[in-house]
Amino acid sequence: MNKTKEKRFGVRRPNPREYFFQEGCFITEWWNSSEDNAVSVSKARVLPRETTRLHRLKGTVERYIILEGQGRVQVGQLSPKDVASGDVVHIPAGVNQKITNTGTVDLVFLAVCTPRFRPDAYEDLEGTLPA
Repeated sequence: MNKTKEKRFGVRRPNPREYFFQEGCFITEWWNSSEDNAVSVSKARVLPRETTRLHRLKGTVERYIILEGQGRVQVGQLSPKDVASGDVVHIPAGVNQKITNTGTVDLVFLAVCTPRFRPDAYEDLEGTLPA
């Protein structure tokens, strides 16, 4: 096997740097590589009583895998649904979405995107982003 193909295999450590994303949550990238355009995996953290901005991802399907906390998710025109640890939320490409942490501890979930998340796919639906 050549070196280029070998790079695609093996164990990768996530980027440990958590950052605040314009959507209104904290993100730690676990897997988002141009070497694998098929999928990305990030850990998202929403503070208690906070709501992410209403947004959609162009051409990207997203799944939230709830790890800790509790919340209420809104996907498209569906009625908001309560979510908790162990729940999985499927969000089709181009569909409006937001999530509220309804609890008193951080809401933590994995955001699994196919194809991988790219910032140019993000569309804010609330107008001007906060400074």
